[in-house]
Amino acid sequence: MTELITNPLSLLVLLPAAAAAALLLVPPERTGALKYGALAATLLAFAVSLKLWTGFDPASAAMQFRLDLPWLPSYGINYSLGIDGISLLMIMLTAFLMPLSVLASFNYIKESRRAYYVCLLLLEAAMIGVFAALDLFVFYLFWEAMLIPMYFLIGIWGGPRRIYSALKFFIYTMAGSVLMLAAILWVASSHHAASGAWTFSIPALQAATFTARVQFWLFAAFALAFAVKVPLFPFHTWLPDAHVEAPTAGSVLLAGVLLKMGVYGYLRLAVPLFPQAAARFAPWLAALGVVGVIYGSLVAWSQRDMKKMVAYSSVAHLGIVMLGVMALEPAAVSGAVLQMVNHGLSTGALFLLVGVLYERRHTRLIEDYGGLAKVMPGFAAVFMIVTLSSVGLPGLNGFIGEALILFGSFRVYPWLAGAAVAGVVLGAVYMLGMYQQAVFGPVRHAENKALPDLSVREWLYLLPILVFIVLIGVWPNPFLKRALPASDAYIGLAHRQAAPPAADVKLSLGKEDAK
Repeated sequence: MTELITNPLSLLVLLPAAAAAALLLVPPERTGALKYGALAATLLAFAVSLKLWTGFDPASAAMQFRLDLPWLPSYGINYSLGIDGISLLMIMLTAFLMPLSVLASFNYIKESRRAYYVCLLLLEAAMIGVFAALDLFVFYLFWEAMLIPMYFLIGIWGGPRRIYSALKFFIYTMAGSVLMLAAILWVASSHHAASGAWTFSIPALQAATFTARVQFWLFAAFALAFAVKVPLFPFHTWLPDAHVEAPTAGSVLLAGVLLKMGVYGYLRLAVPLFPQAAARFAPWLAALGVVGVIYGSLVAWSQRDMKKMVAYSSVAHLGIVMLGVMALEPAAVSGAVLQMVNHGLSTGALFLLVGVLYERRHTRLIEDYGGLAKVMPGFAAVFMIVTLSSVGLPGLNGFIGEALILFGSFRVYPWLAGAAVAGVVLGAVYMLGMYQQAVFGPVRHAENKALPDLSVREWLYLLPILVFIVLIGVWPNPFLKRALPASDAYIGLAHRQAAPPAADVKLSLGKEDAK
């Protein structure tokens, strides 16, 4: 049991949960202790995540930092954790964004601070658990657990339509999750019928093959749950409402981490477990991703609310990522993994910047601004870098991920890749248009003439993101070399030979068993 606190992965899950429990003991009037206690806990978690980065073998596609503890042994359920290069990058992104989100909340949250920071810490524990889980049952528990704190973050500390948005977010995600739960139970019971042993181990279940008919329905159940989370068109309608009504930190974590879990689900579960069905669905999912690119860009272009524009831009960005994942081509898949990190940084920073303006003026409408470069030059400079990162300017992080996706997917789906390029161009149109209207020109409103520039606290949570925006743009290799072996392993699992049609499930035999 000592492995629970000595294994860095397990510690990353337990530390925020323990900190949340500790904050419950702090009197609610001690706001300083609550704020700085939450910040200290998230910074400590980020420090632990650095152990994963430094101790990770980038040349290996195997699961590292493994932890396997019996939990419900009679049903083959273990508390099993481990990471490859894909989950490493997702956990690092989560641990990086959490202290920045806490710091951005110091002045934004005025009521029920203790409950707010408890929800943030519980959300961090659940998100890291999703990326680290190697047991389907544990994966599902963490997947569902993260809905609860996000529901409260939107429903309690959100905007005027927060109840409607929180319910919509919860119902959409829960509806997909119920189908996934049914598929998980079917997979485990089928394995038990074929082998006589229960297991929910993801690596073990990847060794099982199913008939084409069974794969079709199981993949559909998993794919629908993940499509809602991405969100993939046309399952995206919950996202703009949730983003607009959520508090700033909620929007940052929703865009930066939670949306990536849908894509991660395809990479870790849906495609590797059901490769034959994935091959049939891949062109259609890639096409839906490209539809989302065009649709999200056009709708974002029509928005006058900056936060809603950034929300719809996420539909477009994640559509490109889905194109790369479903291309099943090395450059496209590794680019998609990197682009998940890039989107978390650039879009997370955009939500933070919109939050800075909202704290000062309590409006997010583009026409309520203008001439910000004259009164907030530091803000204007940061906003410019982040905007150029979002549109994929060469030299910043957004370029290399999109370029790899488009180059790789062009070999598989040339027409879809060409259409996605149009979406990239539209992204530049609406993002640069928004920046031009808000930042340049005359100061159109008297209220804007005395707006204070970025404070020290705001620089503290924006500068780290700027550093990585530039670092990944000019030196992406440390990130790509960790993602590439896992991306190749994902493609290998996706190209496995389909099961024979004689039985619903068959266990794959290794060389020793075959003899």
